[in-house]
Amino acid sequence: MLVNKRNSVTFYLIVLSQLVFTIPVIYYVNKQHVSTNTNILLGYSLVLKSSITNIQTIPHNGKSKTALWSRFSSRISLYFALFIFALILTSLPVPAAEKHPQRMMLPPPCFTVGMVPGFIQTSCLAFTPKSAFWQNPSGLWTIRARVTKKNNILPWRNLRREGKLFSFEIVDESGEIGVTAFDKEVDKFFSLLETGKVYYISRGKLKEANKKYNTLKNNYEMTLLSETSIVPCEDDQDLPMVECDFILIAQLKHMEKDNIIDVIGVCRSVDDLSSFTAKTGRQEYKRDIHLVDTSGKAVAVTLWGEQAEMFDGSAQPIVAVKRARLSDFGGQSVSAIFSSAVMVNPDIPEAHRLRRWYDQEGHALDGQSLTELRPAGGGANTCWKTLSDVKTEQLGQGDEADYFSCVATVLFSGKESCLYQACPSADCKKKVIEQPNGLYHCEKCDKQFPNYKYCVMLSANITDFSDNQWVTCFHETAEGILGHNAETLGQLKDTDEAAFDEVFQKVNFTTHIFRNRVKLETYNDESRVKAMVMEVKPVDHREYSRRLISNIRNMAA
Repeated sequence: MLVNKRNSVTFYLIVLSQLVFTIPVIYYVNKQHVSTNTNILLGYSLVLKSSITNIQTIPHNGKSKTALWSRFSSRISLYFALFIFALILTSLPVPAAEKHPQRMMLPPPCFTVGMVPGFIQTSCLAFTPKSAFWQNPSGLWTIRARVTKKNNILPWRNLRREGKLFSFEIVDESGEIGVTAFDKEVDKFFSLLETGKVYYISRGKLKEANKKYNTLKNNYEMTLLSETSIVPCEDDQDLPMVECDFILIAQLKHMEKDNIIDVIGVCRSVDDLSSFTAKTGRQEYKRDIHLVDTSGKAVAVTLWGEQAEMFDGSAQPIVAVKRARLSDFGGQSVSAIFSSAVMVNPDIPEAHRLRRWYDQEGHALDGQSLTELRPAGGGANTCWKTLSDVKTEQLGQGDEADYFSCVATVLFSGKESCLYQACPSADCKKKVIEQPNGLYHCEKCDKQFPNYKYCVMLSANITDFSDNQWVTCFHETAEGILGHNAETLGQLKDTDEAAFDEVFQKVNFTTHIFRNRVKLETYNDESRVKAMVMEVKPVDHREYSRRLISNIRNMAA
């Protein structure tokens, strides 16, 4: 009996000695950012292993050893209660305000984007070939990445609630990943993040990407949480500006439509901005730009919304479009989509090589386009035509008006009755009638005004190599042809008749691009096709020559 008591006391002393040894080890490991659960498991394993090993040294017979172990194992939770409590205290998270500033700026460990999927699948500590990056299953991870695309804030709603969100994309040397922020995190991070800048990002939630909406080459995506930390990083070395897999334009004709592709080229020409009414009833805008690359082929790329409105192609920039959709509309064409990133003169090797090629030799190439030439703006049936085509194809004689574009020269412009006195209201151009009291009455506004403004309605005869056509130009288009605004023309007519005549003489034999609307109209029981000029532009002779060469090749084929 005395031996058994002595053995029990000896066993308890062994356990306490192991605790004395283990607690400093656990405290040190905790400081290295290992989680509470890992601390406790490590403590259990160290104490149990040492205790079980040392119990072999206690003098005993077989029966007393079994009884001793039975008594100990049945009360193991009680024996280790104080030990576990101490571990939990040492594992409590440190408030953010009490953390050292350097640790806030560069929290170890640091991941790459490509390591994130491996992180959420691992259950043990592992070092990567880059010794600075430490996979840690505790959730204390950080990635250093560049923001390549930042979308606007959008509303969201479901059956239970509604809110707001924004998304952005980040890239590092290992890959790219999409990130989404909701509600409070939108207010917290939207103004902080800038496209092209580098940040440390930690404590985000990772989940499998929904490939229906996420086209990035990553099977995972990230969501920002309330505990997420994003800190600007000044060190942007070794981080790419963007990750793209560019396809040569010549290869597009061998690809299936609706493929998501990356394309880069020199913006050879830009179509005018055109508007259309979306399904929601809102007025939207689009613009076609034409890219050419080292394959010697060109393709039309359609931009939408603000990108179309703000685009400036006057200096023939390098344009890269990431995640554009390939279309078979008008041959082969490319269209930007919501997730597309449009980059002008990006600082990437492909852009620098393309610029050198174009400046040295590419500018002299014809660059046959994979896209059939399409006019910018106008109605749904707009196309390039000669004036003889208007008659042979009977344009405008159907139920709907037809639109066409042509390059034509002004033969004659009528100065008689081209100016009229109109309502001075900003949004009204109705002709006014002079009243006996000296005022001017507008029937549309049903008001009388003491003054009026001049408006222009020009009748002109235009011609190309095939035929001629009488057209009517209203105000803005007439001012574009004549080169003077209505007020100036009105002053010249009232004060200098010779100068007024000279304006119309100079217009004759000038060549323009006309976008016209033709429609069959009936007046006094007589039906005739009336042509109205919707837009006038100067001729880009370089692009016009390319179009003629393309037409010749198509006819030869």
